[in-house]
Amino acid sequence: MASVGGLEPIVSGVLPLQMSAMNRKLLQTLAEKISKQVEHFNKKEVECLIREYNVLLGEPAAPRRAAPGLDRGKFRSILHNIFGMTDDMIMDGVFRTFDKDNDSFVSMKEWIEGLSVLLRGTLDEKIKYCFHVYDLNGDNYISREEMFHMLKNSLIRQPAEEDPDEGIKDLVEITLKKMDHDHDGRLSFGDFEKAVNEQNLLLEAFGTCLPDTTSTETFEKRVFREQLKQ
Repeated sequence: MASVGGLEPIVSGVLPLQMSAMNRKLLQTLAEKISKQVEHFNKKEVECLIREYNVLLGEPAAPRRAAPGLDRGKFRSILHNIFGMTDDMIMDGVFRTFDKDNDSFVSMKEWIEGLSVLLRGTLDEKIKYCFHVYDLNGDNYISREEMFHMLKNSLIRQPAEEDPDEGIKDLVEITLKKMDHDHDGRLSFGDFEKAVNEQNLLLEAFGTCLPDTTSTETFEKRVFREQLKQ
């Protein structure tokens, strides 16, 4: 991202937690810029998300050397501790979906863009998001193999089952029969979109990748309402 009146260090995640009047002004300028580029959050909410991002990012490991963003480990901890996600495969998919430039870090802008869908996205936005999470290899299709791995990972194995894989394979075939509209043995985005629009419950068919209402409300209350009181 191009610097905005000397804001490039902040965009990279270098915003001191103890802010002077100068830094508050820079924060407001940055928030105004991002709020014009991202849906669903106003300028004040973007300011709060920038502050939260920097708290989550933490202090740089070495003096004058700030992290370029949230790495996979920190990001997965956030998904688990704040949004209640537990599936490693799905959390990796969420990280990949947030990390749009594929540099192995979630930048401040990527964080705010991702949260705009995660917390307040329209159904269309959430369909695109979930599809990208489930497209494990990034080829724009959800294959039988990908469905199998995600369902195996997310379902609780029953101890009595001698071969749980067979049951999961059956579930994959049932899911394909329901969602694979062009009958090519895999789900395109069009297949997924059509199926979810017909039955919204299929949005998270292959694993929980959106926070529940309670997690969303708790996060928004803490980050927006409480910070705005300060």
